[in-house]
Amino acid sequence: MIRQTSRPPTGRCTLPMYMGFLMSEPTSTTCTQLSEVMGISHDSVNRFLSRESYEPRDLFNESMALINPKNVILSVDDSVLDKPYSQHMALVGYFWSGKHHRTVKGLNLVTLYAIDSQGRHAPVNYRIVDKSEGKTKNDYFQEMFHEVLAWGLKPKFVTGDSWYSCTQNLKMVRKHLARQCCSGFLFGVESNRRISVEKGSWQQIRTAAIPEEGCMVWLRDFGDIKVFRTQLKDQLRHYIIWLPSPEAYAEFGRESFQQLHDDHWRIEQYHRMIKQVCHIERFQVRGRQLIMNHIFSALCAYVHLQRMQINDFFSNAYRWQRALYTQVVRAFVTDFSKDRQNLNPIFAKAVNA
Repeated sequence: MIRQTSRPPTGRCTLPMYMGFLMSEPTSTTCTQLSEVMGISHDSVNRFLSRESYEPRDLFNESMALINPKNVILSVDDSVLDKPYSQHMALVGYFWSGKHHRTVKGLNLVTLYAIDSQGRHAPVNYRIVDKSEGKTKNDYFQEMFHEVLAWGLKPKFVTGDSWYSCTQNLKMVRKHLARQCCSGFLFGVESNRRISVEKGSWQQIRTAAIPEEGCMVWLRDFGDIKVFRTQLKDQLRHYIIWLPSPEAYAEFGRESFQQLHDDHWRIEQYHRMIKQVCHIERFQVRGRQLIMNHIFSALCAYVHLQRMQINDFFSNAYRWQRALYTQVVRAFVTDFSKDRQNLNPIFAKAVNA
């Protein structure tokens, strides 16, 4: 948790300083670089990363200053933070990467991401997969889901990809949503999941004839759901919708599915932004606590970028970050070009005979 001290802290490196550094440094987000930029010692940065003990609840509290906790769309997904050249680094292992379409070396970040009724969105819980704990990503999802409920989050819909659509997860989410009279859930499913269109006959979902508006089927070991099919390039994908009543199923058509699917896709945009703007992958510390504090700082930086965008500080975080260096580059190019006119093409005037 964020520390409460009995006297004013004297550390030169602080969380806001480290967050600002992650958002603005273009390439080398190291302790050495931060110490040179801010005129503090390398040890000050290292002590900050090793001394603090931030937890997911701290991130939740920051996000709640941005979004409304009632009637949110809650999405779950994971992403691999690539560390292909790391040696003796805590929490690094081999995980399947959807980006590389193979197993890669890195850290696996699992996130719960919330979107409120006004379209504001932020991460509300997270885990770094630690193989020494013997837990699966589904175990982490269930832990995080129960935590955010206990913290006061009230989801309207829950969404996730096929990795999180095991029967145990589906029943757990249904049990909570039914108890809270919420809307339902959307999960991707693998193409070999077995469904029954007609009572007594089972088939894999990929072989079923699914119309554009979806169709009602019975999912094995679960119950009634509505199935939709999409196509991404040459790949067919299947999604299941659970809703609390037959009337809700009748009203939930292709347009409603597409809107909910687009909302779920925001978590993919979040993954890209924390890597490209918040530099969550770029660290060179090795200890577990130092890595965890770096990751928390990057996620907290993302929340504050969202807040800056809502307050019209900028409209696009990528463009804003590039603009930080525009004046410096322009000044250098202008100064460099002044006394080097001899390198330009020589213009020879035409001579009339």
